[in-house]
Amino acid sequence: MVKIVVTGVILAGGQARRMNGCDKGQIQIAGKPLYQYAISKLLPQVDYLLINANRNITKYQQAGYPVIGDTIVNFAGPLAGMLASLHAAQTSWVVFVPCDVPDFPDNLVMKLWQGRKENVGSYVTSAGSNHPTFALLHRSVIPALEENLIKHQHKVMSFMKKICASAVNFVNLNTLAECYKWEQQQTNDK
Repeated sequence: MVKIVVTGVILAGGQARRMNGCDKGQIQIAGKPLYQYAISKLLPQVDYLLINANRNITKYQQAGYPVIGDTIVNFAGPLAGMLASLHAAQTSWVVFVPCDVPDFPDNLVMKLWQGRKENVGSYVTSAGSNHPTFALLHRSVIPALEENLIKHQHKVMSFMKKICASAVNFVNLNTLAECYKWEQQQTNDK
């Protein structure tokens, strides 16, 4: 199995409108800022780590990792954080996770890598929903990403389609029927 050298990025640069403007990454859960849960899950899977943030920079710097601010002003969304982080990364491949998901698979990076096929990117899909802020991107997408942002095209999923990123399915079992179906698939795969 090929070992991918990858930079991990915690996306914490948003406005958090649904959280009354509170910095989501800094919200305390069990005495720990939310973004630190994402660091704990991502760090064993990557070679380098960056944090994308646009406020509370000093607080994020306390984690000991470089903090990268958006180069496009006025909170242009996750794509702006992805662009700034792609520019800052020292590796060809960069994986992104949002700061407000404290638990995700321990094999996220490997599944995104394997599921990308020969494409320049991949993103997570689960139970019929897309989660494009969980993504693996090659730095070669920088010009296309810059073009999107110049044209004020800020939808992450639209960008993933534009670059033909692969959707990588992660199992999310919400019903007994889904559990049984997954169990059957595992048995058939053996």
